[in-house]
Amino acid sequence: MKPVAQVQLADLRVSTSGRNGRELLCGLSLELQGGECTGLVGESGSGKSLTSLALLDLLPSGLKASGRLQVDGQEIVLGSPAHAALRGRMFGLVPQDPLAALHPLRRIGAQLIETLRFARGLSREAAGKEAEELLRRVQMPDPRQALSKYPHLFSGGQRQRIAIALALATQPRVLIADEPTSALDARIARDILDLLDDLRREQNLALLLISHDLPLVGAYAQRLLVLRGGEVLERGGTAEVFAAPDHAYTRELLAADQLRELPAAGDDAPVLLRAEDLRMRYRGAARDALAGVDVELRRGEGLALVGESGSGKSTLGRVLLKLLRGAQGRIVLDGVALDSLSASELRKLRKRIGVVFQDPYASLDPRLDIARIIGEPLRIHGIGNAASQRAKASELLQAVGMDDSALDRYPHQFSGGQRQRIAIARALATSPDLLVCDEAVSALDAHHRAAILALLAKLKRERGLALLFVTHDLAAASAVAERIAVLEQGRIVESGATAKVLSNPQHPHTQALVRARPAA
Repeated sequence: MKPVAQVQLADLRVSTSGRNGRELLCGLSLELQGGECTGLVGESGSGKSLTSLALLDLLPSGLKASGRLQVDGQEIVLGSPAHAALRGRMFGLVPQDPLAALHPLRRIGAQLIETLRFARGLSREAAGKEAEELLRRVQMPDPRQALSKYPHLFSGGQRQRIAIALALATQPRVLIADEPTSALDARIARDILDLLDDLRREQNLALLLISHDLPLVGAYAQRLLVLRGGEVLERGGTAEVFAAPDHAYTRELLAADQLRELPAAGDDAPVLLRAEDLRMRYRGAARDALAGVDVELRRGEGLALVGESGSGKSTLGRVLLKLLRGAQGRIVLDGVALDSLSASELRKLRKRIGVVFQDPYASLDPRLDIARIIGEPLRIHGIGNAASQRAKASELLQAVGMDDSALDRYPHQFSGGQRQRIAIARALATSPDLLVCDEAVSALDAHHRAAILALLAKLKRERGLALLFVTHDLAAASAVAERIAVLEQGRIVESGATAKVLSNPQHPHTQALVRARPAA
């Protein structure tokens, strides 16, 4: 039996190097105890991930850390070889995006076996058996077959289980889970956190759960720290903090998870988008990703496409946008059948559709300033000149709650919430009739998520936009969409007014999704 981990981090400060260095973390202290889960909560830019990187001695160049680290009563100098040696042996990391962390060109078994041989000195045969056992321990279906597959062949939840197996391969005593469920739907997120919680108890692990999702943290962490701007504003037992938060900011974060539900809209508005019998099967797949789906969306209306990973909701969004080859069915936008259009005609029609993606940092060109990013759709469609495009960018920034000072800056200079506002401004550049949002708030903390959802609802109302909102977040769906369609295995199993469906779900799958919805 491994000894119980005891980690004490005192007065951790992280700052930029140089004469005019800026402090990013301001004297954070925390304790990690074997068998306990500590939650680290805060909005984007609060210092959550910096804390984990400092613990792992993985801070980017240009940042330096100071403070006191004690492990099992022994003083460890931050940034020293002894500190670096703790990675794997003491600290294991479960990353936010397992697809980015896994090598796309190597089979899962090869990645696990390599880690086991390097960290534990096992023979290839012994490492192969241990790799299969690790996948079994994280409840991976058919572990032996999984070893021979590549990362892209797994769902998001399965990839996260593989990432957990890799973290456990080195037999750490502290597991750092950095936003491990931000891209997962509610039910799979619960499954992953249930797994982490089981491992914590079974192996007496110290678990540091880093998240912006307050309800989930409240369900799993025994102790809680709330960060803002690099400072700990509140700490204590999770139940006590949630029941009676001392700081106004904690109360604000808790309130931000209480999203207002829209009433059902009337059916007198004209239909903008209609799709009939949509079907799609990916090459090599055993079943259809879409199996006869019908969709109708009226002007000024919000429709949420909701489902778990693999349900077909994102595929449906891409098929409606004519972004996937091989799809079958009929799609009509404002009376125009899209299948009847030539490539050039379809390109012209696209200016009537704006799209907002999940990760604004990945969708914004880092080499362009904000004025050119927002004006890009105008240049593509030959609308206006450079001066009018910049003026339009300025107008759109104001519409999404920002100002002209952003025009000459670059994406990396903004927070996640600000980048998503910029992405929305770009999507509105051609004055579209339809706005498609694909998991547009899933990577944001509660505070920024509520602000972006309020912005989308306002823009929809003021501009008469039809909003197609692809999400796994039922609370987000209820904040922006009057109607909801629930997908399971490529079929719509339930649809109707959002408030009615969520308050009285009829289909067993919808009932399961509603039960998995985090309680605030």
